[in-house]
Amino acid sequence: MTARLDRAQPYALGVFRIVVGLFFACHGAASLLGVLGGAKGGGTVELGAWPSWYAAAIQLVAGVLVLLGLGTRSAAFLASGSMAYAYFKVHQPEALFPLQNGGELSALFCWVFLLLVFTGPGALSVDGLFGGGSRNGADAPAREERTEEREEQGTPVTA
Repeated sequence: MTARLDRAQPYALGVFRIVVGLFFACHGAASLLGVLGGAKGGGTVELGAWPSWYAAAIQLVAGVLVLLGLGTRSAAFLASGSMAYAYFKVHQPEALFPLQNGGELSALFCWVFLLLVFTGPGALSVDGLFGGGSRNGADAPAREERTEEREEQGTPVTA
């Protein structure tokens, strides 16, 4: 069972990345474009307003990049930082814990994107199509098998 789960890991990570990127992009689109109910209270955020307009732009652009798996690690790093800023600047002054200050979503997005910085895009990514995928890409199980074969044959292992 564990071997099957290990083989499916890159695909699960890819689907996870797609869903998270979609949710994040939707937040940005709502604030910038007024779709999906618009910004809080409806409508859009004012062009150039600090920090709401910039946060929404990061949400839309980074969300789409993460969704596509294009520059995933860089986009996820930017998104994680923006959510850390949102949490500490907007939510944390109200109360210490996210449940008390309404910052659960900011905190979760921050940690989820930080995880993607370290894991990479997984399978089903544009990065993977052009060889820029992570070491956990769809071909990871095949590489592991080749490495094990080399070790059994006494051949030095090379990446």
